[in-house]
Amino acid sequence: MGRLRGWLLAMLTAVLLSAVLITACGYKSNYNMGMGTTATGGPMVEALMPEMATAGSGQFTLTINGSGFATAAVVFFNSTQVATLYVTGNQLMAAIPASAIAMQGMVSVYVRSNGQNSNMVNFMIN
Repeated sequence: MGRLRGWLLAMLTAVLLSAVLITACGYKSNYNMGMGTTATGGPMVEALMPEMATAGSGQFTLTINGSGFATAAVVFFNSTQVATLYVTGNQLMAAIPASAIAMQGMVSVYVRSNGQNSNMVNFMIN
């Protein structure tokens, strides 16, 4: 299990680094910064797994199911970009650090793909 977790973290880090390098080079630099709006054909978040977490419980992997996800799609958790792994055009995995779920409350999750933001989905931290 430890090797799998290490591999997943390495993959998520590689994907995030690639996205940062692509953005730094000017590719897809004109992001739609409007929150909660999705243009026709843009990404759409349909479900999060898990749907909630316990405050202080430590890091975890969030699975985002939806549509319109490109290979360079990134997940934003509480307005902070997190390491994202592209699985398919309908699924992403995101590494959520323990610091992001340290306190109780509701946070928003959305995906940025091909310069467009998806709808926002609430994530509960109990």
